[in-house]
Amino acid sequence: MAPTSIPVPSETLYDAAVIGAGPTGLACAIEIEKQGFKAIVIEKGCLVNSLYNYPTNLTFFTTPELLEIGGLPMTAVREKPNRTEALKYYRRVAMHYSLDVRQYERVNDVCGSDGDFVVETTLRTGELYSHRAKKVIVATGYYDIPVKLGAPGEDLDKVLHYYQDPHPYYDCDIAVVGGKNSAAIYALECHRAGARVTLIHRGEKMDKKVKYWILPDINNRIKNNEIQAYFNSSVAEVRPAEIVIRTPEGEKTLRNDFVLAMTGYQPDTALLSRIGVEFDPQTRRPRSNETTLESDRPGLYLAGVIVAGMHTSEVFIENGRFHGGQIAADIAAKLSSPAA
Repeated sequence: MAPTSIPVPSETLYDAAVIGAGPTGLACAIEIEKQGFKAIVIEKGCLVNSLYNYPTNLTFFTTPELLEIGGLPMTAVREKPNRTEALKYYRRVAMHYSLDVRQYERVNDVCGSDGDFVVETTLRTGELYSHRAKKVIVATGYYDIPVKLGAPGEDLDKVLHYYQDPHPYYDCDIAVVGGKNSAAIYALECHRAGARVTLIHRGEKMDKKVKYWILPDINNRIKNNEIQAYFNSSVAEVRPAEIVIRTPEGEKTLRNDFVLAMTGYQPDTALLSRIGVEFDPQTRRPRSNETTLESDRPGLYLAGVIVAGMHTSEVFIENGRFHGGQIAADIAAKLSSPAA
């Protein structure tokens, strides 16, 4: 269905519109409603879309308590929860608090001004729509835009920036690009599933932040030549049946069926710029008040990992979930004041 030319307007003026239904976005909506105000959550995918796209058998590195939001306890069979348990938990959170979550609705722009914003969206049917809100909170995370390899052939279907399961790579020649936790874990899983794994990393060895129980395993597989590793190396070109890599000894061409590019992800800076968020030219961090998290655009707040800009390793679910309380306190104070 082709988009309509004029957005269908919502008749409701919400106190806050939250962009992004990840754990941080849900936490923001919960804290807003706990203050007695009405929030709407707009999500381009499904509820906690980034978590849904995590590997099927993923186990979090953290404990259930550090993933909790809204004061609702999270339970897990083992010490650390897995992806399935996390998805079940956040569904329960959304139902428990009766959150107004609009799934599969992509935000195009935020117009208007503090006190009467208009959030313009596209529904999954292709129709344009708009929501009115006094305040806007952007909690869009960073998992949707992968960091590119910057090599010819990267657009081939065989190059994947997201990983679900090792089974498709059985009896295949695969290259895993990266040297952090994800690259180490996926290389090991694919190796044990019967893939012939080559690991390619720009660094001189695996990243020192790889979890202590994973690092010896990957290093031993490399030492025993069970996983071929090229350090101080990068991808020069991806071909339909080969991969060309730059190594200290020169270029090498290897047989290759799939490339798992675990090169990281970045926030949607294009959307942030479009809706009026300004960035510090030195750090590339979005400008915001450290206490209230309000951006330079009055009435528009930032929450979660996007507060750190390109420094995505500084904010996680464990600390980003507290942003909701900071933001809700400021919004409640301003909406409750006589001038509001």
